[in-house]
Amino acid sequence: MTNNIRANTVRFFFILVASVFLMRLFYIQVVDDSYKLAADKNTIKKVPVDAYRGIIYGRNGEVLVYNSPIFELRAVPEKAVINDSTLFCELMEITIEELREVVNHFKSDKAYKFRQDQVYFNQISVEHFARIQDRFNFQGFEFVAKTARQYPHKSLANTLGYIAEINQNELDRNKDLDGYYRSGDVIGKLGIEKAYEKEVRGIRGAEYKWKNVRNVIKGDYYDGKFDTLAVAGLDLYSTLDLKLQQYAETLMQGKMGSVIAIEPSTGEILAIATSPSYDPNLLTGKAFRRNYSALYLDSLKPLYDRATQSAQPPGSIFKLIMAAIALEQGVITPQTRICLDGSLVGDHISLGCYTVHDAIRLSSNEWFYRLYKMMLQKRKSSNAYEDTEIGFNEWHKAVETFGLGHKLGSDISHEKGGKIPDNAFYDKWYGDNRWKTSTIYSNAIGQGEMLVTPLQMANMAAIFANRGYYITPHTIKAIGQDSVIKWPRHDTYVSEKYFDPVVEAMEAVIKNGTAGRAYLPHIAICGKTGTAQNPHGKDHSIFIAFAPKVNPKIAVACYIENAGFGGTWAAPISSLVIEKYLTDSISNKWKEDRILKQKFY
Repeated sequence: MTNNIRANTVRFFFILVASVFLMRLFYIQVVDDSYKLAADKNTIKKVPVDAYRGIIYGRNGEVLVYNSPIFELRAVPEKAVINDSTLFCELMEITIEELREVVNHFKSDKAYKFRQDQVYFNQISVEHFARIQDRFNFQGFEFVAKTARQYPHKSLANTLGYIAEINQNELDRNKDLDGYYRSGDVIGKLGIEKAYEKEVRGIRGAEYKWKNVRNVIKGDYYDGKFDTLAVAGLDLYSTLDLKLQQYAETLMQGKMGSVIAIEPSTGEILAIATSPSYDPNLLTGKAFRRNYSALYLDSLKPLYDRATQSAQPPGSIFKLIMAAIALEQGVITPQTRICLDGSLVGDHISLGCYTVHDAIRLSSNEWFYRLYKMMLQKRKSSNAYEDTEIGFNEWHKAVETFGLGHKLGSDISHEKGGKIPDNAFYDKWYGDNRWKTSTIYSNAIGQGEMLVTPLQMANMAAIFANRGYYITPHTIKAIGQDSVIKWPRHDTYVSEKYFDPVVEAMEAVIKNGTAGRAYLPHIAICGKTGTAQNPHGKDHSIFIAFAPKVNPKIAVACYIENAGFGGTWAAPISSLVIEKYLTDSISNKWKEDRILKQKFY
């Protein structure tokens, strides 16, 4: 009896263990396919599915950038076989040297991992692929469908930027961020494309494919059960007025410099033309490397965005800021007269005593030299050097509130900040307590060590249009249809009431001052000319303005290198841009023809 119980117990134990194993085996093979998936890793291929980059729209709904289908040729270098180099080059429309360069790159120690999937050639057009797909039979290679950026209007190259294949440094930096990118991916390299890369790139999907031992795809894995869809990038809605942009670019042909237009009340950039520039379509397609090299080596530097990167002395337009700060500090009133005797510097106006109104209208250098001395030497210390330093520090802090000496914080990825020299700069340059007002006189008229970008100049015009504040200049107002960006407001050191005398003088500059060529009988323009000294050649022509005087709609800055007086070229160009935007017409065709015919290079 006892033996039967023991035997039954043993039988039951073995049956229980067997049942557990059978149930577990059933679960692994039928219910849970994770082990099956793991076993299949050597027979399936994960194919990334790139997301469509978001479209970029203009101010009035025009498409500025869109996507078009292309292909790229990929392979694992270790498994790629090119048994006929001549045929390969013929099909890919490359030289043997170009092929050798690519192959050697993957073999070098500095190349990406030799056993990983790599891009051999990208930006292959649909037409090119259609011509060669039946003849291309090289082992280990495959064509992958992608998209490329297209620019239907051939404008705004430097502002929109471009996309290109990610480099190793960018890949390494991305590993510490979101790890999104892989070798062969494209990424925004400049401009809007770079500034809004995360928003516009989308989210990559994936497809799983059966493959054979030669890496040839044989079909969908489990009918696409494990595939994930790509999510398209967000569209960008820009502030850029395409018609105004194209007009500004036309006016700038043959000239080196830039024209920038801003809507003062919002900080929205309406146009940002830099010249020389280039057709943005040159940096798409299979000829990207060749075209980029040609543009990079071009002596006119078309890749250089003069609107946001060229930092130059502001010249006499800086006198507006000088006047506004002096009025705020109580150094002068609108009625104060400063007398000129020609002892400080030669001037282009008659000797006599002038108010701030006439000093701006006639752009007197000596007047502002003397004003600067009054601003810096306030008798707050008995030591002349120390007294100058106190006044200078107050002046410097006030100037910075006008958006100078630092980046404005715009969404233009390559924006530069310019320079407003500070106390430490002069201490290092001349020595502590070894400089005073007479040493740094040139600041008074926007010369010397002072550097300002054309974007900052346009923003300065917007500040006077707004009577004392600015909204951060920007090119994008919404990401997606529902996400409007709120850009910050910045108030200057000067109270609103002290801008009125300066604005009145700016109007007089146009009516009977130094910018008569900018006059329009039907539009009240307020502006200021500038002529920046250039030690390497002819002076630079500068003009800033806004219009109309009441409830301004547009603020403009024009900077023309090696063009001479501000009133001669920059002023009429600015007035044409203003008139075109406000009236969609040009009343003085002679003025327009004169600008279009003039070439400076």
